Amino acid sequence: MELRHLSAFVAVAEELHFGRAARRLQMAQPPLSQQIRQLEKELGVQLFERNTRSVRLTSAGESFLQPVRTVLDDLDIAVRAAKAAGRGEYGRVSIGFAGASSHETLPQLTRAVRAAHPGIELVMTGQTYANVALARVADGSLDLGFVRLPVTQPGVAHRVIDEEELVCALPSDHPFAARDSVSIEVLAEEPFVSFPANTGSTVRDAMVGACEAAGFNPRVVQEAPDSYTILALVAAGVGVTLTVTSVQHIQQNGLVYRPLAGPPIRRQAALAWRADNPSAALRAVLAVAENALPTPSS
Repeated sequence: MELRHLSAFVAVAEELHFGRAARRLQMAQPPLSQQIRQLEKELGVQLFERNTRSVRLTSAGESFLQPVRTVLDDLDIAVRAAKAAGRGEYGRVSIGFAGASSHETLPQLTRAVRAAHPGIELVMTGQTYANVALARVADGSLDLGFVRLPVTQPGVAHRVIDEEELVCALPSDHPFAARDSVSIEVLAEEPFVSFPANTGSTVRDAMVGACEAAGFNPRVVQEAPDSYTILALVAAGVGVTLTVTSVQHIQQNGLVYRPLAGPPIRRQAALAWRADNPSAALRAVLAVAENALPTPSS
């Protein structure tokens, strides 16, 4: 049974006239009549009562009409869905991000994607440190990751979406809290609170690198898995930390932020994805991101 035979049947059933049905289908009448006869032969029933003056559905034809309409409607929906998915209007995109540092950028992206492509499902994986997100993009277990430069994995493309600076977070009653800025060197004897070592946190890597450049290794007395907990511990007086400007929306009693003295220590945030990822939905999300999260002007 061919779909063109079903389409021919519906056209004749709705027009009840072979000539009008043939014009509707943009075909000649004899081939249309032949298709109906082939369909009746395959079904083993007569679908139409026809004579030189009229065409009527038989009881078998009436019973057959609605299910055939459903089949053709479902096929149309399937075709449109496939074409929409091919254009990236439907599908699923998995995104890895670290909570606090994506406080502004992630909602901007998700709102823009929902507005432009409501059929795209964004699957969020939180608490994914930047280096972990980058590794998972590289191995294909994530479609898109919020990362920080440098991006050196082969086959991984990226685009910068933000530039951050390292800042110092201190207890509000700390002696250095009264200063306009804090030199990293004066923190050499201070206890630090930070992310766990060797877990893929670029913020921890940046903190350690800045301290080593100042001539010391930071003495980390407490580790925590996220910026919210780290800064709560700082506010509680456990220690100090170096963090990034994107988490300064976290405001707590007993906590202050101070810029670092000297040349700014900048970190660039980026979106990363596999260049060979075939997902049309990912391409649609990246296109939306171009406007929602533009690359900062240099």
